[in-house]
Amino acid sequence: MVAKRSGATEPFNRDKIVRGVRRACQGRPVTEDQLAILAQRVEEVIRSRGLGEVPSQEVGLAILGPLRALDEVAYLRFASVYRGFESLVDFEEEIAALRAGHEGAAGEPDGAVQNGRSGRAGRVDLLTTWPADGGRET
Repeated sequence: MVAKRSGATEPFNRDKIVRGVRRACQGRPVTEDQLAILAQRVEEVIRSRGLGEVPSQEVGLAILGPLRALDEVAYLRFASVYRGFESLVDFEEEIAALRAGHEGAAGEPDGAVQNGRSGRAGRVDLLTTWPADGGRET
């Protein structure tokens, strides 16, 4: 089950992940098979935690790592909405982090998210479990 910000819960839905990521990948060289594999990996990570209920925020954060590995432009699109980029500075910081390798904007490893800016999610180590070759509420 996924706990929404509103307090409601709903069953985990892999298709909902694919739909959200597909929007970020629009016009990018990403296949439907790649989207399906990404969604499957996210589901596997979420289920491996062994929790009966996971916050929707963690599902969104779990998408960032594999999406970054799949397509950096799609990653920036998804992250800009999901993490609430508010200015060009947010994009510049994230682009600098992408150029530097697999560190997040705050120097955190492989897609971990920093605290501090309005609309940004907190650090979740779940993302660091994704191999380097590997938005909205989901």
